[in-house]
Amino acid sequence: MTAGRSIRQILATTDVHSALGAGASFLGHLHEARSDSLLVDCGDFFEGTGYYRLGKGTLERGVLLGLYDVIAPGNHGWAHYFEPALHQRTVCANAVDDSTGTPLFPRLRIVEVAGRSTAFTGVIGLQAFDSIPVAQRPGQRAVEPVKALRELMLAHHHEVDSWVLLRHSGFEEDLGLADACPFLDVIFAGHCHSDHTGPTRIGNTLVLKGRELGVGYAVATHTPDRWVGRTALFSDAADTTPSVLPPELASVRDRIAAFDAQLAEPLGRIAEPYRNDQLDRRALAQDLADRLRSGLGRDAVILNETALRTTVLGEILTTGDLLAIEPFANSLVEARRPASHRPTATTRKPSWLTSPSGSGRSSLLPTRFRPG
Repeated sequence: MTAGRSIRQILATTDVHSALGAGASFLGHLHEARSDSLLVDCGDFFEGTGYYRLGKGTLERGVLLGLYDVIAPGNHGWAHYFEPALHQRTVCANAVDDSTGTPLFPRLRIVEVAGRSTAFTGVIGLQAFDSIPVAQRPGQRAVEPVKALRELMLAHHHEVDSWVLLRHSGFEEDLGLADACPFLDVIFAGHCHSDHTGPTRIGNTLVLKGRELGVGYAVATHTPDRWVGRTALFSDAADTTPSVLPPELASVRDRIAAFDAQLAEPLGRIAEPYRNDQLDRRALAQDLADRLRSGLGRDAVILNETALRTTVLGEILTTGDLLAIEPFANSLVEARRPASHRPTATTRKPSWLTSPSGSGRSSLLPTRFRPG
């Protein structure tokens, strides 16, 4: 995995979500860094843009196999982490077979970093695991992360000098886990899409997170006293001279460029309220609900607001815009309720679930759907 490389630091990304639009610079920076950095990812590398919808994960797989050394699984693209080549690079200590308790992935990788035998493991948060579609995780479950990590440490503490965790759960939760597992030296966070990136120190544990969506990364380096970290943006390190990529990565870059042409295909002029502005996904969901009610004559429309993503729109809607707004290939399902379950004139809907519309009916807009 690291043959011929002298590893002095760890570089981590998280929640890339198929954001490959700046593919040349993103790939070039990681390729250059790989000469002396161990590249890791904290999950959700897949799903989130038209590149995934068009390529069905082939681009992301090529990037992960061409650049990364160790990866943790995320709730998005869960099935991809079981593909043989990716499975070999994936670590997760708390995802197990429901009937036998056997780990679904290797629990540990030990790599020499800056002359230290360094253990790399991963965990997926219980909420993140539960958000994986049930059909993608039959016979699987996630156990409590602290318990899994403590058991792993007791089994391997005599083999390693440092412990690094790739966690797909959320920055704030990781601060609590650092307190519960003080043997961890570094926690690279993921999943939450929050503004908190650190580095933050809890006791002797360093917690940090790179910016999501291919915007940034986090770095941890061991000094004579302790591990230290920093975060940075890929744009800060942009070089005007394109990197020379090895053939397998150059092929990925060429395929990204081919998809760029498809994603730029114009679909029509954008309606005035949404033109030249950051998309308000709640307003879009409300508008869609109103149109579905008036067009179908239904009593209510239930939409998952976070199934939509925001993006900056211009004058013309492109295929890329559309797939950026709804990147997860969700389906609109019509459900008919028996007459006995329909609200009567005296039945009141909870006010916090409803949003008034011009038709006098209500649109139910839950605020959570497959987070991350």
